[in-house]
Amino acid sequence: MKEKLTRLMEYCKELGADYADIRVKDIWTQSLAAEDGKMKAQSSSRSLGCGIRVYVDGSLGFCATSDMSALEDAAKRAYEIAKVSAELQSEKIELAEKPTVVDSFATPIEKDPEKVSLGDKIALLLSCEEAMREVSGVSRTVSSMSFRKEEVIYCDTDGSYITQSFCQSGGGLSATAVDGNDAQTRSYPTSFGGNYARAGYEYIEGLELLKSAKKCAEESVKLLNAPDCPSGTYDLILDPSQMTLQIHESIGHPTELDRVFGSEAAYAGASFVAPEDLKNTLVYGSPDVTVVADATCPLGLGTFGYDDEGVAGQKVTLIDKGIFKNFTTSRDTAAKVNVKSGGMSIADGWHNLPIVRMTNINMLPGDYELDSLIAGIEDGFMLDVNKSWSIDDKRINFQFACEIAYEIKKGKLTGKVYKNPIYSGVTTEFWAGCDGVAKEEYWTLYGVPNCGKGQPGQVARVGHGSAPTRFRGVKVGVADVK
Repeated sequence: MKEKLTRLMEYCKELGADYADIRVKDIWTQSLAAEDGKMKAQSSSRSLGCGIRVYVDGSLGFCATSDMSALEDAAKRAYEIAKVSAELQSEKIELAEKPTVVDSFATPIEKDPEKVSLGDKIALLLSCEEAMREVSGVSRTVSSMSFRKEEVIYCDTDGSYITQSFCQSGGGLSATAVDGNDAQTRSYPTSFGGNYARAGYEYIEGLELLKSAKKCAEESVKLLNAPDCPSGTYDLILDPSQMTLQIHESIGHPTELDRVFGSEAAYAGASFVAPEDLKNTLVYGSPDVTVVADATCPLGLGTFGYDDEGVAGQKVTLIDKGIFKNFTTSRDTAAKVNVKSGGMSIADGWHNLPIVRMTNINMLPGDYELDSLIAGIEDGFMLDVNKSWSIDDKRINFQFACEIAYEIKKGKLTGKVYKNPIYSGVTTEFWAGCDGVAKEEYWTLYGVPNCGKGQPGQVARVGHGSAPTRFRGVKVGVADVK
């Protein structure tokens, strides 16, 4: 394969390409879901193909194919597209420099999920269903797990040749209790399908789904009988599961440089952050807020050896003690602001162009014990597990709902819980209100396997790590559950 792809890159240069690269991806996926005590869905798929980019005189042509015997035809098509595009575009594309690399990378795994029997996976899901449905008052239960393996080869005209193997595993549970017009759901280990990581089947075993199933169901019934969360201005502690959503929407997306330049404006919005903010004048949050884009984080769903442009995964500081420092970038966007690429250009599958994507956008831990964070709140709540989200096109004004609120009075958890908590804010004002982050021992990594972006739409797999975090003076209300 190396000889074949290297020869193809030579062919691209013979055509007249200034630069070209190819990504070959062999992808296996499997998804299983059970609902209300029965298997609801089981599917698996395999996809093999390649995407070829060709640059001519500052213009890009792209062609993807699943016919691995017709690579030269695809390369020629990409070259022809680049030539035609050069006649129409108003601005030439420049690419930030990168080193030539010959290397390999693989996700460390203990158990290959493809080799674990389907029967064992189904048995675990149905056991979880049985345990949840034994709890009186539970009306609906869902258990799921999914896996994804990728074998990736990257080759370019500069001489880079990189092979990578990735493995993703994850799953979760949810139980819903219903009474009249009210329905309350509790999820484990988090909502929207659970938690995911770059790992093998051992990650599923480590989640201890069956052990947690009954508690998940009991909490849904308890929540149904709880009062609505009070409205007002309160101090909050956000659990890492909710911090994942907070970081993703109000830091991860606004700091994507292609979004800043308007490429997402017609689809998913733009950003309040501007290129000139690289001058270190934007106060994004308090001195307690330090956030990194870390493609080297163990188990991170956004972890890799190299991105889809052959740039090494790295750890880049986005916000340093509250001050904005860097964007997430690709080679072409980095060149526009005269910085090196952060190695953050990823394509969904082989048939899409690489675009700027988050890696693992992690908030670094602080030095608080969790009890100390709680002790600093006279009247407030600890919020856990995201329920819904809304944020404007510039990523300024947001409103997020959670599954549950734990009451804090006079520096202690009272044991009382509330349903339908919702909080809202303005991004920089909210992060400026952060005045405490728990220690590393409380830091938890969550994987988001379904981040949507781009036209045509692409799905990315990203990660977010954080510890429980305290915010002052937050507007709290009641989520509309109708």
